[in-house]
Amino acid sequence: MKNKKTLVLGATTKPDRYAFKAITMLVEKGHSVLAIGQNQGEVAGIKIYTKQIPLANIDTVTLYLNPLRQRDYYNYIIETKPKRVIFNPGTENPQFYQLLESNGIKVEVACTLVLLATNQY
Repeated sequence: MKNKKTLVLGATTKPDRYAFKAITMLVEKGHSVLAIGQNQGEVAGIKIYTKQIPLANIDTVTLYLNPLRQRDYYNYIIETKPKRVIFNPGTENPQFYQLLESNGIKVEVACTLVLLATNQY
């Protein structure tokens, strides 16, 4: 399996949240992870940043932000030039899909946890 450098947007230290579970599972599966959330903290050894950090060579951005909160990250994600953006359940955003696709970024409406669990990540 190839290591896919992944940015988790909407990261949290709350263990019952899917973003927390995604970070944990990504690390367990051997992926490099960067995380940005509202509050600082750490999950599975990954520091959660509260500001947009410089990024390079990101394969995947996985979203855990509702469409309204995603707006603050449109340019950031597009300028990062990831290969794909995963819209997890509850983050669906057709307006953003169009922006991403027009910039050559693949859109995937899926669940990161399911993709990881079924080796489709």
